[in-house]
Amino acid sequence: MAEFLAAEGITLVESPPPPLSPGHREAMDRAWDEAVRANPALFDGPSVGCAGLEWRPERELVISWSRLTYRHRTLRRIPGAPWLPSLFVAVLQPTDDGRLLVGRMAGWTAAPGRWQLPGGTVEPPSGADEPLDAAALRGHAARELAEETGIGTDPSRLALWRVVRNDVRSVGALFLAPPLPASRVRERFDALVSVEAAAGREPELDRIALVRSPAGLAELRGPRVDYLEPVLGRPWSG
Repeated sequence: MAEFLAAEGITLVESPPPPLSPGHREAMDRAWDEAVRANPALFDGPSVGCAGLEWRPERELVISWSRLTYRHRTLRRIPGAPWLPSLFVAVLQPTDDGRLLVGRMAGWTAAPGRWQLPGGTVEPPSGADEPLDAAALRGHAARELAEETGIGTDPSRLALWRVVRNDVRSVGALFLAPPLPASRVRERFDALVSVEAAAGREPELDRIALVRSPAGLAELRGPRVDYLEPVLGRPWSG
Protein backbone atom coordinates (compact mmCIF):
# COMPACT_ATOMS: atom_id res chain seq x y z
CA MET A 1 0.00 0.00 0.00
CA ALA A 2 1.22 3.50 -0.77
CA GLU A 3 2.75 5.51 2.07
CA PHE A 4 2.61 9.31 2.09
CA LEU A 5 5.61 11.11 3.58
CA ALA A 6 5.00 14.50 5.18
CA ALA A 7 7.88 16.33 3.49
CA GLU A 8 7.89 20.13 3.34
CA GLY A 9 11.02 20.15 1.16
CA ILE A 10 13.37 17.83 -0.71
CA THR A 11 17.16 17.66 -0.88
CA LEU A 12 18.82 15.24 -3.30
CA VAL A 13 22.29 13.75 -2.75
CA GLU A 14 24.01 11.52 -5.29
CA SER A 15 25.47 8.19 -4.16
CA PRO A 16 27.02 5.27 -6.07
CA PRO A 17 24.74 2.37 -6.99
CA PRO A 18 25.27 -0.96 -5.22
CA PRO A 19 27.90 -3.11 -6.95
CA LEU A 20 26.76 -6.12 -8.96
CA SER A 21 28.48 -9.48 -9.03
CA PRO A 22 29.22 -10.94 -12.47
CA GLY A 23 26.43 -13.46 -11.92
CA HIS A 24 23.85 -10.83 -11.04
CA ARG A 25 24.90 -8.65 -13.98
CA GLU A 26 24.56 -11.60 -16.36
CA ALA A 27 21.13 -12.44 -14.92
CA MET A 28 20.06 -8.79 -15.25
CA ASP A 29 21.13 -8.62 -18.89
CA ARG A 30 19.38 -11.89 -19.65
CA ALA A 31 16.15 -10.73 -17.97
CA TRP A 32 16.29 -7.42 -19.85
CA ASP A 33 16.78 -9.15 -23.19
CA GLU A 34 13.72 -11.29 -22.47
CA ALA A 35 11.69 -8.20 -21.59
CA VAL A 36 12.71 -6.47 -24.83
CA ARG A 37 11.75 -9.50 -26.88
CA ALA A 38 8.32 -9.37 -25.24
CA ASN A 39 8.04 -5.60 -25.76
CA PRO A 40 10.43 -4.22 -28.42
CA ALA A 41 9.42 -0.65 -27.50
CA LEU A 42 11.40 -0.87 -24.24
CA PHE A 43 14.46 1.37 -24.18
CA ASP A 44 17.38 1.04 -21.79
CA GLY A 45 17.70 4.76 -21.18
CA PRO A 46 19.13 6.55 -18.14
CA SER A 47 17.11 6.58 -14.94
CA VAL A 48 17.45 7.45 -11.28
CA GLY A 49 17.22 4.99 -8.41
CA CYS A 50 16.39 5.85 -4.82
CA ALA A 51 19.27 4.69 -2.60
CA GLY A 52 17.86 5.89 0.71
CA LEU A 53 15.79 8.40 2.67
CA GLU A 54 16.77 10.53 5.66
CA TRP A 55 14.91 13.21 7.57
CA ARG A 56 16.33 16.60 8.52
CA PRO A 57 14.69 19.23 10.74
CA GLU A 58 11.65 21.12 9.46
CA ARG A 59 10.40 18.06 7.55
CA GLU A 60 13.20 18.23 5.00
CA LEU A 61 13.49 14.87 3.24
CA VAL A 62 16.95 13.94 1.98
CA ILE A 63 16.78 11.51 -0.95
CA SER A 64 19.96 9.66 -1.87
CA TRP A 65 19.92 8.84 -5.56
CA SER A 66 22.01 6.79 -7.97
CA ARG A 67 22.50 6.76 -11.74
CA LEU A 68 21.00 3.64 -13.30
CA THR A 69 19.41 2.50 -16.53
CA TYR A 70 16.02 0.93 -17.01
CA ARG A 71 17.42 -2.60 -17.21
CA HIS A 72 18.24 -2.38 -13.50
CA ARG A 73 14.53 -2.74 -12.79
CA THR A 74 14.80 -6.43 -13.64
CA LEU A 75 17.05 -6.96 -10.59
CA ARG A 76 14.05 -6.93 -8.26
CA ARG A 77 12.99 -10.26 -9.80
CA ILE A 78 16.40 -11.89 -9.35
CA PRO A 79 16.84 -13.64 -5.96
CA GLY A 80 19.58 -12.09 -3.85
CA ALA A 81 20.40 -9.30 -6.29
CA PRO A 82 20.86 -5.77 -4.90
CA TRP A 83 18.36 -3.41 -6.48
CA LEU A 84 17.18 0.13 -6.00
CA PRO A 85 13.61 1.36 -6.27
CA SER A 86 12.91 4.12 -8.76
CA LEU A 87 12.59 7.86 -8.16
CA PHE A 88 9.68 9.34 -10.11
CA VAL A 89 7.60 12.48 -10.45
CA ALA A 90 3.88 12.87 -11.06
CA VAL A 91 1.55 15.83 -11.51
CA LEU A 92 -1.87 16.43 -10.01
CA GLN A 93 -3.66 18.44 -12.70
CA PRO A 94 -7.03 19.56 -11.29
CA THR A 95 -9.86 21.10 -13.21
CA ASP A 96 -11.73 24.14 -11.97
CA ASP A 97 -14.82 22.02 -11.35
CA GLY A 98 -13.05 19.85 -8.75
CA ARG A 99 -11.87 16.86 -10.80
CA LEU A 100 -8.41 15.39 -11.33
CA LEU A 101 -6.76 14.29 -14.57
CA VAL A 102 -5.70 10.64 -14.80
CA GLY A 103 -4.35 8.83 -17.85
CA ARG A 104 -4.12 5.27 -19.14
CA MET A 105 -0.76 3.99 -20.36
CA ALA A 106 -0.69 2.91 -24.00
CA GLY A 107 -0.18 -0.69 -25.02
CA TRP A 108 3.42 -0.18 -26.14
CA THR A 109 4.61 1.18 -22.77
CA ALA A 110 6.15 -0.74 -19.86
CA ALA A 111 2.78 -0.70 -18.02
CA PRO A 112 0.07 -1.11 -20.68
CA GLY A 113 -3.44 -0.24 -19.58
CA ARG A 114 -2.40 1.16 -16.20
CA TRP A 115 -4.15 4.29 -14.92
CA GLN A 116 -1.96 6.87 -13.22
CA LEU A 117 -1.18 10.55 -12.90
CA PRO A 118 0.92 12.13 -15.67
CA GLY A 119 4.58 11.61 -14.83
CA GLY A 120 7.50 9.25 -15.11
CA THR A 121 10.84 8.05 -13.82
CA VAL A 122 13.39 10.78 -13.16
CA GLU A 123 16.42 10.92 -15.44
CA PRO A 124 19.88 11.86 -14.16
CA PRO A 125 21.45 15.18 -15.20
CA SER A 126 23.10 15.03 -18.60
CA GLY A 127 25.96 17.37 -17.67
CA ALA A 128 28.48 17.16 -14.84
CA ASP A 129 27.60 20.69 -13.68
CA GLU A 130 23.85 20.19 -13.91
CA PRO A 131 22.31 19.51 -10.49
CA LEU A 132 19.52 17.15 -9.60
CA ASP A 133 17.53 19.16 -7.08
CA ALA A 134 13.95 20.15 -6.26
CA ALA A 135 13.88 22.62 -9.16
CA ALA A 136 15.05 19.89 -11.54
CA LEU A 137 12.27 17.62 -10.30
CA ARG A 138 9.70 20.36 -10.99
CA GLY A 139 11.12 20.82 -14.48
CA HIS A 140 10.96 17.10 -15.14
CA ALA A 141 7.37 16.96 -13.89
CA ALA A 142 6.39 19.85 -16.18
CA ARG A 143 7.97 18.10 -19.18
CA GLU A 144 6.16 14.86 -18.42
CA LEU A 145 2.85 16.72 -18.14
CA ALA A 146 3.40 18.41 -21.51
CA GLU A 147 4.62 15.27 -23.27
CA GLU A 148 1.79 13.07 -22.01
CA THR A 149 -1.17 15.47 -22.02
CA GLY A 150 -0.19 18.49 -24.13
CA ILE A 151 -0.65 20.81 -21.13
CA GLY A 152 2.16 23.32 -20.80
CA THR A 153 2.87 24.64 -17.30
CA ASP A 154 5.64 26.86 -15.96
CA PRO A 155 7.64 24.58 -13.61
CA SER A 156 7.74 27.36 -11.01
CA ARG A 157 3.96 27.05 -10.68
CA LEU A 158 4.18 23.40 -9.65
CA ALA A 159 4.03 23.05 -5.86
CA LEU A 160 5.30 20.01 -3.98
CA TRP A 161 2.11 18.34 -2.74
CA ARG A 162 3.25 15.04 -1.21
CA VAL A 163 6.07 12.52 -1.37
CA VAL A 164 4.83 8.96 -1.78
CA ARG A 165 6.47 5.55 -1.44
CA ASN A 166 4.63 2.80 -3.31
CA ASP A 167 4.38 -0.93 -2.70
CA VAL A 168 7.68 -1.67 -4.47
CA ARG A 169 9.45 1.07 -2.43
CA SER A 170 9.73 3.50 -5.35
CA VAL A 171 9.62 7.12 -4.19
CA GLY A 172 7.63 9.76 -6.01
CA ALA A 173 7.46 13.54 -5.74
CA LEU A 174 3.88 14.59 -6.45
CA PHE A 175 3.41 18.15 -7.67
CA LEU A 176 0.18 20.16 -7.76
CA ALA A 177 -0.50 22.21 -10.91
CA PRO A 178 -2.84 25.22 -11.15
CA PRO A 179 -6.43 24.25 -12.02
CA LEU A 180 -7.64 24.52 -15.60
CA PRO A 181 -11.07 24.41 -17.24
CA ALA A 182 -12.02 20.82 -18.08
CA SER A 183 -12.61 21.82 -21.70
CA ARG A 184 -9.04 23.10 -22.02
CA VAL A 185 -7.62 19.90 -20.54
CA ARG A 186 -9.45 17.80 -23.11
CA GLU A 187 -8.59 20.19 -25.96
CA ARG A 188 -4.88 20.06 -25.15
CA PHE A 189 -4.89 16.25 -25.00
CA ASP A 190 -6.86 15.94 -28.25
CA ALA A 191 -4.41 18.30 -29.94
CA LEU A 192 -1.47 16.22 -28.71
CA VAL A 193 -3.04 13.00 -29.99
CA SER A 194 -3.60 14.62 -33.41
CA VAL A 195 0.02 15.77 -33.64
CA GLU A 196 1.33 12.35 -32.64
CA ALA A 197 -0.96 10.58 -35.12
CA ALA A 198 0.16 12.88 -37.94
CA ALA A 199 3.76 11.91 -37.13
CA GLY A 200 2.91 8.20 -37.12
CA ARG A 201 3.34 7.87 -33.36
CA GLU A 202 1.08 6.68 -30.55
CA PRO A 203 1.05 8.88 -27.42
CA GLU A 204 2.21 7.46 -24.11
CA LEU A 205 -1.28 7.92 -22.70
CA ASP A 206 -3.97 6.49 -24.96
CA ARG A 207 -6.85 7.86 -22.90
CA ILE A 208 -7.52 10.40 -20.17
CA ALA A 209 -10.33 10.75 -17.65
CA LEU A 210 -11.37 13.40 -15.14
CA VAL A 211 -12.17 11.86 -11.78
CA ARG A 212 -13.64 13.53 -8.70
CA SER A 213 -13.22 10.89 -5.97
CA PRO A 214 -12.03 7.32 -5.32
CA ALA A 215 -15.51 6.09 -6.26
CA GLY A 216 -14.97 7.39 -9.78
CA LEU A 217 -12.10 4.95 -10.30
CA ALA A 218 -14.58 2.08 -10.41
CA GLU A 219 -15.64 3.27 -13.85
CA LEU A 220 -12.09 2.93 -15.21
CA ARG A 221 -11.22 -0.52 -16.49
CA GLY A 222 -7.73 -1.83 -15.96
CA PRO A 223 -5.01 -1.68 -13.29
CA ARG A 224 -3.96 1.52 -11.59
CA VAL A 225 -1.02 2.71 -9.52
CA ASP A 226 -1.44 2.05 -5.83
CA TYR A 227 -1.21 5.71 -4.82
CA LEU A 228 -4.03 6.89 -7.10
CA GLU A 229 -6.96 6.07 -4.84
CA PRO A 230 -5.36 7.61 -1.71
CA VAL A 231 -4.55 10.77 -3.71
CA LEU A 232 -8.17 11.12 -4.77
CA GLY A 233 -9.24 10.71 -1.16
CA ARG A 234 -7.26 13.77 -0.02
CA PRO A 235 -7.77 17.50 -0.57
CA TRP A 236 -5.75 18.65 -3.57
CA SER A 237 -4.11 21.56 -1.76
CA GLY A 238 -1.91 22.15 1.21
